[in-house]
Amino acid sequence: MTFSEPTTIGMRIDAVIASLESLPHTNPEILYASLIGASLMFSFLVLNSGGSSMALPDGGDADSLNKPKKISNAKPVSSSDEPQPKWHILRLTNYVVTFGFLLSVLKFASNATTYLDDSTSLLQFLIIWSISMCYFFGFFGISFIELDELESEPQNHQHQMLRKPMPTKESAEPPVKVVKMHPPASSAPVCTDPTSFKKPSPSIPANIKELSNGEIASLVLQDKVKDHQLEKLLDPHRAVEVRRLKVDNQLDSLGRGGALAELPHKHDLDYKRVLGANCEIVVGYIPIPVGMAGPITLNGESVYIPMATTEGCLVASTNRGCKAITQGSGAVSSILRDGITRAPCVRLPSAKEASEVFLWIERPENFQKLKEVFESTTSFGKLLEARPTVAGKNVYIRLRCFAGDAMGMNMISKGSLAVIECLRQVFPNISLVALSGNMCTDKKAAAINWIEGRGKSVVIEATIPKGVVRSTLKTSVPAIVEANVNKNLIGSAMAGVVGGFNAHASNNVTAVFLATGQDPAQNVESANCIT
Repeated sequence: MTFSEPTTIGMRIDAVIASLESLPHTNPEILYASLIGASLMFSFLVLNSGGSSMALPDGGDADSLNKPKKISNAKPVSSSDEPQPKWHILRLTNYVVTFGFLLSVLKFASNATTYLDDSTSLLQFLIIWSISMCYFFGFFGISFIELDELESEPQNHQHQMLRKPMPTKESAEPPVKVVKMHPPASSAPVCTDPTSFKKPSPSIPANIKELSNGEIASLVLQDKVKDHQLEKLLDPHRAVEVRRLKVDNQLDSLGRGGALAELPHKHDLDYKRVLGANCEIVVGYIPIPVGMAGPITLNGESVYIPMATTEGCLVASTNRGCKAITQGSGAVSSILRDGITRAPCVRLPSAKEASEVFLWIERPENFQKLKEVFESTTSFGKLLEARPTVAGKNVYIRLRCFAGDAMGMNMISKGSLAVIECLRQVFPNISLVALSGNMCTDKKAAAINWIEGRGKSVVIEATIPKGVVRSTLKTSVPAIVEANVNKNLIGSAMAGVVGGFNAHASNNVTAVFLATGQDPAQNVESANCIT
């Protein structure tokens, strides 16, 4: 019994090659080259149909790619204007080649034994598969070619951006706004620049007072004269005029020249009193109308209330309220608590040490030590309370001080530093984070101010008869009560306000502060009230 050797694909391919070589008048090398060349030509034609992104410019040749390119002022060609491949032809070709390849594979697999024995059929399959592979490799190679182009595209894009002309009226693109930026000011206010207390620099002209305002302003712009030195080198009033010229020049470079034209700056304000006390880098002042409301009967006395405001009807409505109160019982007020607060923030190495500081301050005998060192810094201030609060390694010490008729912020700040030094003698590892740790709380809405108070906490009452409500306020008692409950109480509660259960107390407080020279920012806590 004999066994035949199994036939493999490799053996069949050898048989096909042998049969090709045995054909008469046939050069195998030429035949193979023709097949490969036909496959490559077909792939090249398919890939370049409809134009290619790698095509040379019109009228150009390969050498032109190596020549340096000149930046022209011509309008850049957008991506939408460039010739695009005919993707529908490529898509249709993909379908045809893929379908033909799969069909040939299925046909070969359906009767592989027969086709392997038939050299002619096997050659046909090999030719079809070779052409298909060449096409597939060539088509998917497009992605690599495009990646190479993308890498070099950003630089070309930058050149196009440089060549991009300004938009015209017909252009849909809005004009680009040019933003000019000035460098930071080289000068600083007197209160924060110790060098400003030194003598003027020798580079400053000795006859600076003889120069014109424009010439001095030019020196300031050139940084040959510091802005904050003008008041010392010149008369304070003239310093304001020179600074206005300098600032107007700076604003003009930003397209905002003349912005100070309507700002008053003449001798109506004594700038000598402002210097070093109220404001720095002065260019003028804002006149605010001051109205007088009253009289109002308060604790048996007639009181007039100055109010500085630009809000129409504020003084008139306040004056009408003063009239209604005076026509009634008058107002009676009582001070419940009087004490300005400052809460330094100190930090300890550990929470345990922070708790030790807390407990030390809570002892009455230790509070007396703090009280003594605090009051040694002032003739009027009296330390009333020191309430510590621990947050991890931090301790916030809320100091409450009686300051008399003054607000007393400078007074209590100086005393607070003395308290910290006293604590440092007992706790050497203590460090001051901030003199004001925001638990004061200064100029910010805070529940602690609403509950504990800050400054003078007062209660005021007044009885207004029904007839006065009707004749002066032009309404009725039930209407006022209903509005107060639903607006000031329920409405404020729904908004989650802190200390704002009133109509507009902040308006009145701020107007009085402005008219009397107080810090208007303090209205945040000063206007906390409920009506």
